Amino acid sequence: MSQAAALPDVVRDIARVDAQVVEQAAQLPSSILADVAGRRGGLHGHIAPLASNMRFAGPAITVEVRPGDNLMIHAAMAVAQPGDVIVVDGKGDLSSALMGEIMSQQCVALGIAAVVIDGAVRDSEAIRELGFPMYAAGLNPNGPTKFVPGRLNHPISIGGVTVHPGDLVVGDADGVTVVERAKAAAMLPLAADKVAAETKRIADIQNRLALAPAWLDGALRAAGVIRDGETL
Repeated sequence: MSQAAALPDVVRDIARVDAQVVEQAAQLPSSILADVAGRRGGLHGHIAPLASNMRFAGPAITVEVRPGDNLMIHAAMAVAQPGDVIVVDGKGDLSSALMGEIMSQQCVALGIAAVVIDGAVRDSEAIRELGFPMYAAGLNPNGPTKFVPGRLNHPISIGGVTVHPGDLVVGDADGVTVVERAKAAAMLPLAADKVAAETKRIADIQNRLALAPAWLDGALRAAGVIRDGETL
């Protein structure tokens, strides 16, 4: 029997990414974290924030639901701790909303940092006014059912990325990046170095010191686009 099969459907206690790592990651763009993690971890672009000013960072509470049913999201909210991010594999179904204003208000009261859903939500204007970070695949005014079993705090697949309970999840206007819990701390100094390098690159462009990247000719030669000794 596999370890996953041996677990109960609802796992209450999980190991979370360190709070200091979350605090530092919250200052970084999701794109930077995706780059230093090997250009992976970014959820598919169809999962987007309801407003471009929404951003968050926190450990993942993972939820698997059946299309159109939000019973297990309510279970996740019951076991989540302040600062957690509820990440829902909604199977990409947009036929009915899995969350709306009432559940978002409850999340705010509970201190939940954000919700990421591969599915639909509703009451989008109210959620925007509330300012609660909600990332979803779409909108639908239809409401959900609340009686189909699912799983809580098991590994899930969402937006082309595998998410384990406790992984680092960071979101901003560009979307959502997931970094494995065990690797998250090691990504921070790499991210800081990349921010510094990109800041310098932008300054060099603005000061007209380097209007083309230094690696361009080498990459073009390696790709066979230009010959050895040839430059643009």
